[in-house]
Amino acid sequence: MDNPKSNIVIGVDLGGTTIKAGVVSADGSILYNNKFPTYAGEGPATVIQQIRASVQDALKHTDGARVGGIGIGSPGVVDDEGVVKAPPNFVDWDEVPLKSELSKLFPAISIGVENDANAAAIAESKFGAGVQYPNFLFVIWGTGVGGGIILNHKIFRGPTGGAGEIGHVSIDYNGPRCNCGNVGCVEAYVGQRYLSQRTAQRLQAHPDSRILQLVGGDFSKIEPVYISQAANEGDTLAREILVEAGQLLGVALAGVMNIMDLRVSIIGGGISASGGFVMKAVQDSVVQHVLRPLRKDIRVLPAQLGNDAGLLGAAGLVM
Repeated sequence: MDNPKSNIVIGVDLGGTTIKAGVVSADGSILYNNKFPTYAGEGPATVIQQIRASVQDALKHTDGARVGGIGIGSPGVVDDEGVVKAPPNFVDWDEVPLKSELSKLFPAISIGVENDANAAAIAESKFGAGVQYPNFLFVIWGTGVGGGIILNHKIFRGPTGGAGEIGHVSIDYNGPRCNCGNVGCVEAYVGQRYLSQRTAQRLQAHPDSRILQLVGGDFSKIEPVYISQAANEGDTLAREILVEAGQLLGVALAGVMNIMDLRVSIIGGGISASGGFVMKAVQDSVVQHVLRPLRKDIRVLPAQLGNDAGLLGAAGLVM
């Protein structure tokens, strides 16, 4: 009988704080995983050595099975040659040929490198909520708003690898300035930092909100997790804030779905887990803003893979 683990791969989820590497089977099972500090503030050479250490550790847990490849999901724009450009929170990292550098360290194994949001989209397509949908828009809604576009079960990268930046679709050209330098980006309304700021402003007129109780009256501690908890405990203001955020995100999604002729959007990330009422707000907003012929088929679905999406998507790059 064939070894069921003969086609295992190594997936690496590169984050600003932590590197997660795992041994992944062809059916998407994580057979082993680890965590290493990234040391993103110490420059590319140190980060690459940390990736090397995480992969070497994972390779010790393959039970002798053949490793089909090493896939890495990275922040930043990733071009066709595996060059990672300007990942947020990584020091002295303008353009780094990550694929080339890792190929030198692991010359006998094929290497794949992709943007982390694209990798998560690939994971949902191969193993999660998108298995039955050949075409969909994937969104990560958390600290920021990232995304990926799946067409015919494959990631659409665009000519330079920058496709899918849903968070920087402007929904108001007179809106607040986004961290990217543009104004009115949907991320500047519903990303974690901005959402917390807007909530703090709204709380001035609602001192009895459960949100303030949860953070002990400390406005600097307001985070989406507390807004979500308050909403699920019946706090009216918290629910209003999250519904509004869902509506604003839906406006941006509708624009992309109109352009790409897409009917399905899959949403992951911490804020998307706030509750079914938030997903309904997003769907209702999308339906309201897409072209009429698209409306009856619109589906806004929660992602299924949670924190494993990055690792599984990275593995999917080399399967």
